[in-house]
Amino acid sequence: MTLKIQIIIIVLAGLGILYIGNLVRVRRLELKYALIWFLVGVLVIIFAANKNWLQGLSNLLGIELPINMLFFVGFLFVLMIIFTQTIVISNLTRKSKRLTQEVAMLNKRIDDMIAAGTPDGAGSMLKEKAEEHETESVKNIEDDRKEA
Repeated sequence: MTLKIQIIIIVLAGLGILYIGNLVRVRRLELKYALIWFLVGVLVIIFAANKNWLQGLSNLLGIELPINMLFFVGFLFVLMIIFTQTIVISNLTRKSKRLTQEVAMLNKRIDDMIAAGTPDGAGSMLKEKAEEHETESVKNIEDDRKEA
């Protein structure tokens, strides 16, 4: 690896770390997910700056060519990311299902209260509040879509 390529790799990895840091700063990426990318960036910089370390690590692991070791490590990294994201998606699915059920139960409760009506006229007030809340929810969803 020539000095020019080493410098390019180090600069690109550094820019990548800065970009990830900016995503965390503006809250588009959570720190717990960014940490692995920070680690990868630092490792890329370390191995680019010390090309003999990559050769030595390859020899230590019994891998003939350093490029083969890089592909292997990259493959393991991708598997780790996929596994982590699978866990996150499973947790979010479970939470979404629970929240959907809670909202359905609350809506049923409100509908029952409105249908029953109350002697003091609070039933119509409940209906108005439910309609206001529904309008607010729709606006919040539309705002979230615009931000994404």
